[in-house]
Amino acid sequence: MFGSVLIANRGEIAVRIIRTLRAMGVRPIAVYSDADRDARHVREADLAVRLPGGYLDVEGVVAAALSTGAEAVHPGYGFLAESGAFARRCAEAGLVFVGPPPEAIEAMGDKIRAKATVAAAGVPVVPGGAEPADDLAGAARAIGFPVLIKPSAGGGGKGMVLVRSADELPEAIASARRTALAAFGDGTLLVERFVANPRHIEIQVMADAHGNAVHLGERECSLQRRHQKIVEEAPSPLLDPATRARMGAAAVEAARAVGYVGAGTVEFIVQGAGWADAGTPEAGPPYHFMEMNTRLQVEHPVTEMVTGLDLVELQLRIAAGEPLPFGQDDVRLTGHAVEARVYAEDPARGFLPTGGRVLALREPREGRAVRVDSGLAEGTTVGGDYDPMLSKVVAWAPDRAGALRALDRALASTAILGVTTNIGFLRGLVARPEVAAGHLDTGLVERLLREEGPEGGLSGEPLPLDALVAAALLFHSRTERGAERGDPWDVADGWRIGEHAWTGYRLESQGDAVDVRVRGLAGAAEVDVNGHSLSASLSRRGSDEIAVTLDHTTLRHVVAWDEARGVLWLGRDGLVWPVVRHELGDPGDRVRGGGAADGVVRSPMPGTVLVVKAEVGDRVSAGQPLVVVEAMKMEHSVPAPVDGVVTELAVRIGQSVELDGVLARVEPDGSTP
Repeated sequence: MFGSVLIANRGEIAVRIIRTLRAMGVRPIAVYSDADRDARHVREADLAVRLPGGYLDVEGVVAAALSTGAEAVHPGYGFLAESGAFARRCAEAGLVFVGPPPEAIEAMGDKIRAKATVAAAGVPVVPGGAEPADDLAGAARAIGFPVLIKPSAGGGGKGMVLVRSADELPEAIASARRTALAAFGDGTLLVERFVANPRHIEIQVMADAHGNAVHLGERECSLQRRHQKIVEEAPSPLLDPATRARMGAAAVEAARAVGYVGAGTVEFIVQGAGWADAGTPEAGPPYHFMEMNTRLQVEHPVTEMVTGLDLVELQLRIAAGEPLPFGQDDVRLTGHAVEARVYAEDPARGFLPTGGRVLALREPREGRAVRVDSGLAEGTTVGGDYDPMLSKVVAWAPDRAGALRALDRALASTAILGVTTNIGFLRGLVARPEVAAGHLDTGLVERLLREEGPEGGLSGEPLPLDALVAAALLFHSRTERGAERGDPWDVADGWRIGEHAWTGYRLESQGDAVDVRVRGLAGAAEVDVNGHSLSASLSRRGSDEIAVTLDHTTLRHVVAWDEARGVLWLGRDGLVWPVVRHELGDPGDRVRGGGAADGVVRSPMPGTVLVVKAEVGDRVSAGQPLVVVEAMKMEHSVPAPVDGVVTELAVRIGQSVELDGVLARVEPDGSTP
């Protein structure tokens, strides 16, 4: 076994690999970009080396490994994990690449070549696939709409664009090519027929250099949004043992077809609803090869929890030349596991990326039933340089219903203050009756959001009464504590002879403002919200935890203050709310994300300006794209809010912008007397 291994990655996967390396007695070595200087994986490794060129700098990674005496390089996933050139460069430098041979990476990394290879091995492929051509638009028209435009290199849904008509093709191709170049360094695209509402089921395979190959069962990955997986589970509620065995055998054949070694995942599109009515229930649902990811998957923990195997340890042992210690008949799936991905994104703002500094952190206690893979720590700065995934919360139980309940409890005990996340959305999703019943497909989440929107409980929750009152009492208690620093008669706490007077606050959270009045002390106060009066009290349960009691009902909150911005953060049951105090009479509820009335165009997320599509003096129509902002590998087109003339462009290509930063101004038609 190796004495030391360099991890060519960051965030939660780097921390997760460090965990296994330490358990095996292997020295973990980290690398980091300038943006990650203080990251958790840097602190937890034995040694960390700065990469001036970032995580895609092949020569920088190799030099770091050689300078620190590393014997092997584990690429994690993303970045260089599926780069045949990087695997080959490691071998040239005398380093062991913890992954498959470069030839296997390249064979499966080119989706067109991969489909031809596995089809020759007898594995069914997605129907309607087409090779890229000089006229990609012509190929799309020949297949018939709707189609998917997708990068030939890479994976994870990045760059994939659904096109429903020929009019959408030019922008879709341009966007997909930009993303493909940025994410994978290869702008080659392909076009496929879009299969509506399928299930996405993948098979975990493991192969050694001695000719042994097995599968470790499947993972259901059908809960997706914008082609990105959100919640994964093992095993799939769709498959019976016979279908599992057939798909597993097909996955192993696909791996053997390219001489695969190490951990890999073969992804299938599977027919969901209706297949049993087609007259072939005994054959199981039809399935077709989609692609193979030649690396560890983000969702690998659910497989580990139902098999009891450590996939990273197996990767390392195979890379060191050891044979697989078990055969196919030894693989057992026990119980059920479900994983939810925690992202830095705001469901209430269309899931746009967010950022900030982690002011307080609560993560579930780990054990047999709960696991957390996280790259977070208090003080971590979440920026826009990388993928917005922050952590993964995984739960296990003897059955699926129990696993879903355990996951919900684990998410409820998670609090990330200082950064808006999707945890509330995840809780709402796993509680849906469709999910509980296992009636899943890749379009389910988008349909729920489209049909029910925020009112359906999937886009977060506005500031509830208990959090509103807690915020008012916390601001009020700060006023009270002013008495300790000076003359108590100078404290504006509403004290009067006979009784306290009301003290008013205007509290804003995520664009909504509410006027609240408080009288008395925070430990025993009367609070008025919109004319409704109730008794309330606040007590502290630690440096960053409070309990607020409303009419004899007590709820706990995690709290943190962002002193620089004047923001109070409150967290409860997996939900988090930033609250700002305004003086009464302030507007408080200023327009965010764009000003339709005044023509101000604001950035809906922190990021970098990728494209500017207008010039000063241009006449534009409401909804016409003006600027494209990119953050965390996601593009967002910002439109003109009104019909009018562009009077100002406040940004240029490559410029960094903040949330709500002014991008442009459009003078509305008819605004000039």
